[in-house]
Amino acid sequence: MDFRNKKIMILGYGREGKDTFLFLKKHFPKSELAVADANPDLRTKEKAKFFLGKDYLSHLKDYDVIIKSPGIPFKSLPEHILPRITTQTELFFDNCPGVIVGITGTKGKSTTSSLIYEILKAGGKKVHLLGNIGTPVLSFLDKAAKKDIFVHELSSHQLYGLRKSPHVSVFLNIFPEHLDYYRSFKEYARAKANITLHQKRGDYLIYNSKDKLVSSFCKKSKARKIPILGEYYELDRNAAREAAKIFKIPSAVAERAIKRFKGLENRLELVGTFKGITFYNDSLATIPEAALLAIDSLGNNVETVILGGFDRGLDFKKLAKGIIKSRIKTLVLFLPTGRRIWKEVSGLDKNKKIRHFFAKNMEEAVKLCFEKTGKGKICLMSPASPSFGMFRDYKERGDMFKKYVKRLAG
Repeated sequence: MDFRNKKIMILGYGREGKDTFLFLKKHFPKSELAVADANPDLRTKEKAKFFLGKDYLSHLKDYDVIIKSPGIPFKSLPEHILPRITTQTELFFDNCPGVIVGITGTKGKSTTSSLIYEILKAGGKKVHLLGNIGTPVLSFLDKAAKKDIFVHELSSHQLYGLRKSPHVSVFLNIFPEHLDYYRSFKEYARAKANITLHQKRGDYLIYNSKDKLVSSFCKKSKARKIPILGEYYELDRNAAREAAKIFKIPSAVAERAIKRFKGLENRLELVGTFKGITFYNDSLATIPEAALLAIDSLGNNVETVILGGFDRGLDFKKLAKGIIKSRIKTLVLFLPTGRRIWKEVSGLDKNKKIRHFFAKNMEEAVKLCFEKTGKGKICLMSPASPSFGMFRDYKERGDMFKKYVKRLAG
């Protein structure tokens, strides 16, 4: 990685973009740095050329190297620029002296990454948690050593176009998501597959053998294959157990770490029991498959579910079938996908056993949950849809759910 005397553009100035800027400024102070970002109101004290607003892509042709942030789709960029594009993930993979443990999957990658990190730390390893869940990666390179282990959660955006794969890869699942970002589901799945397609003999691949698409990609891998099974969080735990074995962590140490692990916010998070009703926050369930897994995981006591949000054109047929088979009595729905979900459910609900209510905001939704859920039963928020429109992101949605549950309980 030699950027001396190069004109470098950082494309996207979010968390990764800022980390990249500071890294380049420190190591290549004589290089010409520029930043391009769609936000016209971006403010910074850093000295560089800034191209902001709707025409932020118009100066790409003037730069030797373009370091793209994950949030900017490749499909939005001119074809002739693509050979000059790299990413922070690629720079880290090319220059990291330690062992990289990469984790991906449409769902479960944050929990699995955190579990593996906690197990390796409990086993006395020098381990770092980074990437999509932790700290941006370039800040680690200055002090990185061969004995270091880097547990790297990898989104499809970070994997797209990657020409190297981790030493240890964990491939959990592939469901349709981010279909507004990619040209097709096939392109999204192919990006995920980069977690293993460039692995070498001597590398390890832990993969969900029940997922047919994951298994089909893994057949092409040269790594030593370790198949796993499990539903929902059991899959995450089993993947972490196999990673522990690779690094020779005693099983007793791994099991203690798993037992101590409290889970992550917004991922089937127990909010508490209020007025006899137990509330769970699963705001990160942004696709139907995740909501269905949450309903199955909590079992027959789930009586009320909050569903709906931003519409990415996902299919809700399987979710509707799962709801009909369950003992759910009430759906509290956010628009616009709430209307589509109800259409699928009502079309299957021959006995009219399920009632529904549309909510304008989170406060109204939680009020309905208190009113319509029986004591000793569960109210689950697992939206099966992204949060955009009504909420800034899934975290804000989850925080508001917890806030109103506690406020209205008093």
